[in-house]
Amino acid sequence: MRRRLHRRALQGASCGFTLIELLVVVALVALASAGVGLALRDGAQERLEREALRLVSLLESARGQARAAALPVVWRPTSEVPGQAFRFIGLPATSRLPTRWLAATGDEAIVAEVEGGRGVLTLGPEPLIGAQRVTLRQGAQQVSVGTDGLQPFALLPADERTP
Repeated sequence: MRRRLHRRALQGASCGFTLIELLVVVALVALASAGVGLALRDGAQERLEREALRLVSLLESARGQARAAALPVVWRPTSEVPGQAFRFIGLPATSRLPTRWLAATGDEAIVAEVEGGRGVLTLGPEPLIGAQRVTLRQGAQQVSVGTDGLQPFALLPADERTP
């Protein structure tokens, strides 16, 4: 009699996975594949976008200083001076804005190209400065930063990056 009860207890025991166990496994696989997808993001494009966002902050800072001090200020990419990638011309000497990219020295150089033929971005002192755009390139990657003249400088969407 005991053997029959023991056999029935064993037969009623788990014969496979429960639905909850299967859902846990599916959730773990989904999390792992999402993590791999995020890890595979292009590092060069991400670094270039970070540099573009930093440039947006620097341009807006210089634009604010130009308006506050009523100074004509321009931003110009340069390669004449070693260790310098760009300059803010017209700001007082007390203004210590950076003049180079944050990219590591071993990386391929970032090249900035101002569109419109003048080669400089006008930042002030007028509140309306005209539509302007600069494109940053590093290898095959490119990112554009621009303004319509009234709004602040911003990273342009990918569909607006090519002229």
